[in-house]
Amino acid sequence: MGHILYPSVHTREGDGAEVNRLFPVPGRLMNYDPFVLWDDFRIRPGAGFPSHPHRGFEAITYLFAGAISHEDNLGNRSTVTAGGAQRFTAGKGIVHSEMPGNKQDSHGIQLWINLPQRLKAIDPDYQEVATALIPQLDFEGGSVRHIVGNGSPLRLHTEVIYREIRLEQGADYGFEMPATHKGFVYLIDGELTLGSTQIPAGNACFMEPGQAHGLHAGRDSHFMVCSGTPHHEPIRQHGPFVD
Repeated sequence: MGHILYPSVHTREGDGAEVNRLFPVPGRLMNYDPFVLWDDFRIRPGAGFPSHPHRGFEAITYLFAGAISHEDNLGNRSTVTAGGAQRFTAGKGIVHSEMPGNKQDSHGIQLWINLPQRLKAIDPDYQEVATALIPQLDFEGGSVRHIVGNGSPLRLHTEVIYREIRLEQGADYGFEMPATHKGFVYLIDGELTLGSTQIPAGNACFMEPGQAHGLHAGRDSHFMVCSGTPHHEPIRQHGPFVD
């Protein structure tokens, strides 16, 4: 049985940042409850996301390469490097910036996770998780890093599983998505098959909840697995705000 595939769309955001956006894409896929935005970003030195406001959701910036520096109106200032993550909870409102932290290109994923209505007005918050603190499990033919869940110190207000996986050519990775979750696999680079569905790089494959899923790498592959419990509430996104 095949799975639903969605390609990301190349666009520009912030001040010169290059983004492959999975969602929201008007007319195709706006949001994917509980997820609001998925950007596979590349930021050159001199580009980035100058100071801007947010409210109503949480966001994780996870890095594959380079460094990202965060500053906000709560007084937080920090820089994460490859393999590290930054999480902010916008809640009732936060103003922040994310800019390259060194003279290298930065590559990573930014994920926005909706807050349910009962949590929209919570106080804003920020967390940095250094590379060494994110649990990594090495197995024959690959590795998995648990960005959220499985012992990761990264804290969210809702239930999410978020993983980075690398497979060598010919290797396999299997997992079972919880029955209460909705989720997808996003291929950053390589050649990956989910069941009978081949996933092109820059595409996501959406999966059925409560089922076991097996992934096979036709060549060395780098991908993300993301799932969460939907809130079953409308996602009202207005630019940087999710009300």
